[in-house]
Amino acid sequence: MLEADLHKQLRDFPLNVHFLVKPGEILVLMGENGSGKSTVLNSIAGLLSPDTGSIRLEGTLLFNSENATDMPVEDRNIGYVLQNPAVFPHITVRENIAYGLKARYKPKDLVHSRVNHWLRVMDIEGLGGVKAGNLSGGQKQKVALARALAIEPGLLMLDEPFTALDTESIQSVQEAVRTCVSDLQIPCILVMHSVADALVIGDRVYLLNRGVNRWEGRPSDMPGAGMQLST
Repeated sequence: MLEADLHKQLRDFPLNVHFLVKPGEILVLMGENGSGKSTVLNSIAGLLSPDTGSIRLEGTLLFNSENATDMPVEDRNIGYVLQNPAVFPHITVRENIAYGLKARYKPKDLVHSRVNHWLRVMDIEGLGGVKAGNLSGGQKQKVALARALAIEPGLLMLDEPFTALDTESIQSVQEAVRTCVSDLQIPCILVMHSVADALVIGDRVYLLNRGVNRWEGRPSDMPGAGMQLST
């Protein structure tokens, strides 16, 4: 389980959020640009430090302002995929997916099997030997997702992961994310603007407006379901 209690003064308003994400649950974080969504993700990932508050994952404190706990990014065991997929352009797709596993000194046979699994799940088996810099935007997003999922993280965070994908790919990637989160029983936070996508993949929506929660509940119960938030 993830428990986040974050307080940070932003340029135009204070960010004050508190939420829980259960194992196997996908929390969709929504709100207009500038509402604080990226600050929430970056704080949980360890890229930013809240002014006060705490972040706890699987019973382990990642951050606590009272006792000055602030776990390094690399020790948090979080799979984090940004809107603009960050792949290593000079190495192959296979090497990109294996990167996190090798950094954790996983056995070669496990690395091989995990990489093959995610190449197959993301339908990019034919691209294993291609340099990542030669891929399309949608293909890069699939590689970034596969790399994040291959390490079997304790938490998965995705920032607008479907924007670069075509309609057919969106469905297959949504299914892959849903299956992984369910099978691994990990919490997942998914930032998006599409209410339609939230209805398909989300278990719960947390709607941010200028740093505070304005609504929380099932996607189907969200005010204005079927409409598109401003991007």
